[in-house]
Amino acid sequence: MKKFYTVFAVLAIAALALSACGGASADVSEDNCADEAVLCVGLVTDVGEVDDKSFNQSAWEGVQQAADELGAFVKYVETKDAKDYAANIQLFAEKDYDVIVTVGFALGEATVGESANYPGINFIGVDQWQGEELANVAGLLFPEDKAGFLAGALAAQMSETGTIAAVLGTDLVPPVVAFKEGYEAGALYINPDINLISTYHPGGMDVAFVDPEWGATTAKQALDQGADVVFGAGGKTGNGALIEVASHEGAFCIGVDSDQWETVPEAHPCLITSAMKLITPGVFELISASAAGEFPGGNYFGTTGLASFHDFDSSVPQEVKDKLAEIDAGLLDGSISTGY
Repeated sequence: MKKFYTVFAVLAIAALALSACGGASADVSEDNCADEAVLCVGLVTDVGEVDDKSFNQSAWEGVQQAADELGAFVKYVETKDAKDYAANIQLFAEKDYDVIVTVGFALGEATVGESANYPGINFIGVDQWQGEELANVAGLLFPEDKAGFLAGALAAQMSETGTIAAVLGTDLVPPVVAFKEGYEAGALYINPDINLISTYHPGGMDVAFVDPEWGATTAKQALDQGADVVFGAGGKTGNGALIEVASHEGAFCIGVDSDQWETVPEAHPCLITSAMKLITPGVFELISASAAGEFPGGNYFGTTGLASFHDFDSSVPQEVKDKLAEIDAGLLDGSISTGY
């Protein structure tokens, strides 16, 4: 394994075949990846695309940070069809990349399978639980239920109608279920009588996170049923929900995964916060560990939390902020359980 690197590359985006993009200085290319002095990091997206303004994008930003701070040559490939997961991983493995990041629960099986074929490469599986510890595979996981709990507690305290909603990706993905269960538990912790409208996308893995039209329609249905806070947790599907809520005066929306204030400006009129999984620093930390020869195989836990209230800071009463701080502390020390 490579352990020490010289700064060869800076990030630049260029169009490449197979929907792939990469960055490097003019004197470094993918052909240099076998060089002990060059750190190469590849990322394989799920079908949600790298600019989903949420999950895949956050992971890619962690890889980009490795380009900026570690001098890595970086590149991504977008998966168009789930049957291509292994083939897309092999695009990097066969070029002697040092680290391959695969994004999403659905890539778990392909990641573990290819890690056995390429034991000299370190694999980072975002949202991929490792049942058996492998030295060259780290599953980057997050307590989504805790972030969801905080989001639900905020929603229940800010709701005036007593009805809140969640527009979600598929329940085939455990992190989505964790967000939903935590959100509902947090709301009930504040108000045991609150009315909850939670809706999973009815489609499979190939469509559940890339359907903003369904997200928008489902959010509108919830608003029509009296919801005045909507949590959008489902990639571009969830983004559709946020943007729909933004067109309805007086309603709040809550984003997911990253601080979506920065990525979905269309939601600014309603976006009070986001339930964040700190994917970007988690990915970067694992790439850095690999570069230092200290890669932690097995499950690696990142952190979660609520994003800033941004323009809504003055709209959130101090007693609500204090309650959220109290809940956060309880979740951290175990005195409050999400029940998930």
